[in-house]
Amino acid sequence: MIQASTFLRRALLADAIFSGIAALGFTFAAGAFATLFNLPGALLLEAGLFLIAYTALVGWLASRASVPRLLVLLVVVGNAAWTVGSIALLLSGAVSPNLAGELMVVAQAIATGVFAELQYVGLRKSASVVAA
Repeated sequence: MIQASTFLRRALLADAIFSGIAALGFTFAAGAFATLFNLPGALLLEAGLFLIAYTALVGWLASRASVPRLLVLLVVVGNAAWTVGSIALLLSGAVSPNLAGELMVVAQAIATGVFAELQYVGLRKSASVVAA
């Protein structure tokens, strides 16, 4: 366990808010977003459902004074993987989004990458070890 820095807790909270908004939109309006972005509705719905659980985890971490270092590191690695996966999805040809869809995927990939970086910096600022 580590003592979470204010920087880390704020980075986690911002991620939880961003992810929570995306979770609600993709879960409850997958069809509308599928039409808007020309992306598969099932892909958006599954992403939304995953993000509900992710939001709960990251929100919980943000609310704690001390957090498991490995769990925060898993969030950082997961965010980095989401960023790479999003760009890979566009380049793979598996989907054919319109321009709005491409911009949305790139924008959320950039945001997720920024969260990974901010959380990593916050993790490094959280060096104090808490006795278990």
